[in-house]
Amino acid sequence: MKVFLLIGSLLATIQTVAQTRLFDADWRFLKDSTIQAESRDFNDAHWRKLDLPHDWSIEDLPGQTPDQVVGPFARTSAGATSTGYTVGGTGWYRKTFRLAPAEKGKTVSVYFDGVYMESDVWINGHHLGYHPYGYTPFQYEVTNHLLPPGQDNVLAVRVKNIGKNTRWYTGSGIYRHVFLTVADPVHIAPQGVYITTPTVTGQSAQVQLETTIKNTTEKPLPVVVQTTLIDRKGKVVGKKQQTLTVAANANGLDKQLLFVVYPQRWSPETPHLYTARVTVLAGKKILDQVTTPFGIRSIAFNAQDGFLLNGKRYLMKGGCVHHDNGPLGAAAIDRAEERKVELLKANGFNAVRSSHNPPSAAFLNACDRLGLLVIDEAFDMWQRPKKPQDYHRFFDEWWQRDLEAMIRRDRNHPSIVIWSIGNEINERAEPSGLAITQKLVDETHRLDPTRPVTAALCVFWEHPGKVWTDSDPAFALLAVGGYNYEWKQYESDHQRHPNRVMIGTETFAKEAFQNWKMVEKHPYVIGDFVWTAMDYMGETAIGHSLLQPKADRDSTSAVLPWPWFNAYCGDLDLIGFKKPQSYYRDVVWRNRPIEMAVHSPMPDGMKETVTNWGWPDEQPSWTWPGAEGKPLQVRVFSRSRTVRLELNGNLIGEQTIPDSSITAIFTVPYQTGLLKATALEGGKPVGVVELRTVGKPHHLQLTADRLAIRADRNDLSYVAVEVVDENGKIIPQAAVPVSFQISGIGTLAGVGNANPTDLSSFQKPQKNTFRGRCLAILRPTPQTGTITLKATAPGLEAGEITITVR
Repeated sequence: MKVFLLIGSLLATIQTVAQTRLFDADWRFLKDSTIQAESRDFNDAHWRKLDLPHDWSIEDLPGQTPDQVVGPFARTSAGATSTGYTVGGTGWYRKTFRLAPAEKGKTVSVYFDGVYMESDVWINGHHLGYHPYGYTPFQYEVTNHLLPPGQDNVLAVRVKNIGKNTRWYTGSGIYRHVFLTVADPVHIAPQGVYITTPTVTGQSAQVQLETTIKNTTEKPLPVVVQTTLIDRKGKVVGKKQQTLTVAANANGLDKQLLFVVYPQRWSPETPHLYTARVTVLAGKKILDQVTTPFGIRSIAFNAQDGFLLNGKRYLMKGGCVHHDNGPLGAAAIDRAEERKVELLKANGFNAVRSSHNPPSAAFLNACDRLGLLVIDEAFDMWQRPKKPQDYHRFFDEWWQRDLEAMIRRDRNHPSIVIWSIGNEINERAEPSGLAITQKLVDETHRLDPTRPVTAALCVFWEHPGKVWTDSDPAFALLAVGGYNYEWKQYESDHQRHPNRVMIGTETFAKEAFQNWKMVEKHPYVIGDFVWTAMDYMGETAIGHSLLQPKADRDSTSAVLPWPWFNAYCGDLDLIGFKKPQSYYRDVVWRNRPIEMAVHSPMPDGMKETVTNWGWPDEQPSWTWPGAEGKPLQVRVFSRSRTVRLELNGNLIGEQTIPDSSITAIFTVPYQTGLLKATALEGGKPVGVVELRTVGKPHHLQLTADRLAIRADRNDLSYVAVEVVDENGKIIPQAAVPVSFQISGIGTLAGVGNANPTDLSSFQKPQKNTFRGRCLAILRPTPQTGTITLKATAPGLEAGEITITVR
């Protein structure tokens, strides 16, 4: 028996070390559309060496000319505002590897969790296949094309990200993990363990396992399939075995039902995981063994009770996220995906929607471990395009394979509670679209009947003659109706369709209170998912606010061009820190009794326009140098009906907030000191928030999310760099150039700030602070030791931090 190694990003079904191994290290890469590099003998000695996951679109472009090319951004980008002016192209990857002598006669396959996009794969010059979609996993068996153990095999991958094929930043290349599986000729099929929990109570739970055994030999073979259930403390809580004869060159299906007494049920608050270990034996010989993490939980949906998790009504506090990781681009490094989940949880979210494509396996594993409900989404378009070269070109031929790839990989994740088959599909309510909807729903239920299916529907902006009620036939085919920005339709739709279950699949941050009132008030509205939980690259500036002369007509442009590269509509910014709307949401979701934000000084003769996805230019700050004596708008957010505002101990005023709002607005002449807001109930304080003027910039303060990390390329340390005064308080207006020096056993994986118009490099060792802060991301080598990061800026004391790698 081989020792089991837990790798955070392994497939939903995880195999023993002897069989599945991470295949990310020591690749060679070249971005070049003119070569043919599939041959085993092709000379790649001059190519760049790198480890996966890798995204070339986040890397600096050659020929930097500030008016046309800056960092990874180019004005001539085919994607333009959609991709944030980043660049695709054609890239090649090659990896040389050998099999060990003990692996002779084994079945070998290679698995890709995600390649953007249009990939072709060769082994030793033999073409294995083509996979167009950039977000679904795929696998090729390579057994018959390998050289004997001890000889070099060459895996070659060509990736094409060409033309206008997306509405957001995708990244380019092999941006998720690759695995190599070496198995006995009789083995558990890829994604071959399927676990469900048909009945769950506090006293007992059924655990149903279906295991597909693949026999690649010429003879039928009787095998014993042994299943062991293990709790999180390592205790065996269930065991069973039975005999199955697998026909020659065929698959056999083994079904086993086990019982767990007093199960620890999975939820976002208690994300308990179990492990199912399935062993296949021929006599006493172990042919294969697979361990699969799973959760025991029940879900149910109906308009009368809402969403029931483990038998109790559960309200989804949700956010939509794109798959990029800010300064790292699309590279799905395990720690980057895990940190994203940690940030969502820390800021009040209990649910996430993967907009508008399947996420990485690493992200879903983190959702399972940390406790975050998931709407797993398949497509952003079907037959009709949103961009000329997008997935619509492949939909008819590939939809079934891609949907199956998503569901087979993801269906053991307890975090996933809803499947989504599409977002704002053009043809959704037309005969062709209704027919496709039915096919997608049927196929989803065939692969996994345990979860409902939704799709995100919006107004018919592309069909001016249609009205909202024309959506009814599309909603009728869905178990859960997804509403994009249409909370005002909930109550009238319920009158017409009292059994429809509704969910806000996309909502505006500035309407968070109105949306959440609907969720709390009506069981048939099961949750609210803001667009978006975090800033992302592409769809430039849809969340901006804009200063204009008062005499001008309000700007109606949601997208702004160069130098904008960031959508800027997130509750959290591109490097993971709270924006004003996140503080507002803390009060909306009753996580905080009171919060406060101050609008930046408004120049005379100017007004502010804010997009639907945007937020006013305000900050939780009382430091506004140069604004002395000028009236500033202060907004206080509270669930209490009465709030009091004081400046330096002097009463500014008290206001009663109407039931239709949680916001009180004050005008305060600026002077330095302490601004204090108090929430009152029956005249007694129930919550206080204070903003204090900070001092002058003094030094750089470095704070790591973790001071100790693993000696693993899939781990990272995120170091916040802040300009602070003598007392360590951040200077909110500070915009200073920071330079980084790194020493020890690590590299600078990326740098970033929250500025949506800062086009500078994400990979050079310098970055300007934005609102007093920037970020450095450290990536260790596989050795143990330390990494030291030093940050310097003109006129400030330097900062330094050391990370232990063990």
